[in-house]
Amino acid sequence: MEQESSKSLQKLRGLRREHKELINLMPLQTGGILTNAAREALIEFADGYSVCDFCQGSLCNVSNPPIRDFVQELLPQFLGCEVATVTHGAREAKFMIMHSLARPGDSILVDANKHYTTVVAAERVGLNVIEVPNSGHPEFKVDVNEYAPLIKEHAPKLILLTYPDGNYGNLPDAKRLGEISQEYDIPYVLNGAYAVGRMPLSMEQIGVDFIVGSGHKSMASAGPAGVTGMKKKWEEVVLRKSGKYRNKDIELLGCSIRGVPLITLMASFPSVKERVQHWDEQVSKAQWFSAELEKLGFRQLGEKPHRHDLLHFDAPALYEISKRVREKGYFVYKELKERGIWGPQPGLARSFKVSTFAVDRQQLGYVIDSFKAILSKYA
Repeated sequence: MEQESSKSLQKLRGLRREHKELINLMPLQTGGILTNAAREALIEFADGYSVCDFCQGSLCNVSNPPIRDFVQELLPQFLGCEVATVTHGAREAKFMIMHSLARPGDSILVDANKHYTTVVAAERVGLNVIEVPNSGHPEFKVDVNEYAPLIKEHAPKLILLTYPDGNYGNLPDAKRLGEISQEYDIPYVLNGAYAVGRMPLSMEQIGVDFIVGSGHKSMASAGPAGVTGMKKKWEEVVLRKSGKYRNKDIELLGCSIRGVPLITLMASFPSVKERVQHWDEQVSKAQWFSAELEKLGFRQLGEKPHRHDLLHFDAPALYEISKRVREKGYFVYKELKERGIWGPQPGLARSFKVSTFAVDRQQLGYVIDSFKAILSKYA
């Protein structure tokens, strides 16, 4: 037993990431790659709750480092909201909103392209989840007008839209759903885990009650980290304080993210605020890459023309190859890794997801040539 423990301890020494230096197309990572400023801050504040050195009991009121300025001034401006806070990620934000606005047995409406954590959060609260369907293969589009009849039928406590979804990168008509939510006076949550920090997004302009973002997915921070914006009228409902410890948020169990996730979120923010202004370039790059892969026989799923860097492809040629090679679906991962590329989930060949957000056109050209070489090798 002691020998086994020693072997386990040895595995913890000298931990390294084997994919760190590769061209990164992994959708979960491309928007969360740290800026140089964040890497410096990470080392500076790596010890425990170092951001709390001068805390007086309320995380979002800490002035050194400038958490208060970030949360109370910069985030509301960036999100187009009246009140903002930080969380351990989009899933925690969705849960605290559901837990504050609904009770066990109540219903909520969500889109069929929702993230699994939307359902898990609702289950934790004890809610009934009603899905607004998508159009099915190949576009999987959500028509937000289909929320209206379901609102009439189920009288939900809130509605939620995923913008974009993590499977296909679709961007439904969030503003139209804002009009519907106002017409029926239903609180509206926008899950922007793959949007906030990548593209310009304003809660006020869309007409939502809550906007949820992910620091580690889209705001160049270490994880877990998230941001949440809301209308002022919801502050005392969602960010209500403990009766006994009056500067502690109940839903966030007193305080949310501390240490490395928060400090990297803050340190990257100036760059994140600037990069969203170049979203048109990101979309153009993704559309070009998609068109080039389709020339190879792949088929891009989701909306066309595509308006996000997250792309999902059917790959029948790769799937046919996988059926006759020893590695099966893992051959794609192996071939790409040998060429310095990391992205598609290991083991998948029939279809795969990538994100073009963190790489330039020259690198994407190399990726395209690599897929050509792989197809030629096994032809």
